[in-house]
Amino acid sequence: MNLREQHRDVAAYALGVLGPADAFRFEEHLSECVLCAVQLSDFTPIASALSDLSGPGRPEQPPAPRLLERLLHEVALRRRNSSRRRLRLVAAAAALIVALPAVAVGLAGDRTAGGKGGPDERIAATDSATGVHGAVDLRSADWGTSVALRMARLPGPRTCVLVVVGKDGKEHTVTTWSVPDRGYGIPGSSEAADPLDVEVGTALRREEIGGFEVRTVRGEHLVSLAR
Repeated sequence: MNLREQHRDVAAYALGVLGPADAFRFEEHLSECVLCAVQLSDFTPIASALSDLSGPGRPEQPPAPRLLERLLHEVALRRRNSSRRRLRLVAAAAALIVALPAVAVGLAGDRTAGGKGGPDERIAATDSATGVHGAVDLRSADWGTSVALRMARLPGPRTCVLVVVGKDGKEHTVTTWSVPDRGYGIPGSSEAADPLDVEVGTALRREEIGGFEVRTVRGEHLVSLAR
């Protein structure tokens, strides 16, 4: 079923004459189509009136194609007579649907930056020997420090660990993760162009942190992030 047919199935769906498979496909389309949702609300009273006309004991027959065309025409006339307000609503709903991905991206970017209002501190470095790039955005919290980690130029496969080093020299494991074969943030790669973003935390206060180390679980050094 193509998109044009799905748009035209509003009347048939409202009258209950779609088969189970087509009705299911139309419901999937309806969940994402503001225009069809508005049209369906306009068809509801017409479908109800036709149901009343059938009356008890009268055999139910699917409407002919010309009847569906007439229903579409009648709804179009009704919509034109009171279109201004409805079009404003449709435009607002459509704008909201379009804006949602942008909002989601903005929120994701905000999290990567260490939360609302941006990070209190950012540390970034690229290791000259391994070529691995790492960055942490730090934000002070009542319970310690929120850490937004970003890794790039990180080939796989391997298992990595993020270690926070206190100013007293003590080390504390913050998190571990697995790197797939394709890696993360690999320049020129179509499959692994995106970096790895992880949100974690440490009980150390920001003023107690001396830096971070990214290593493999085998102890191989990848990149140091010193303050």
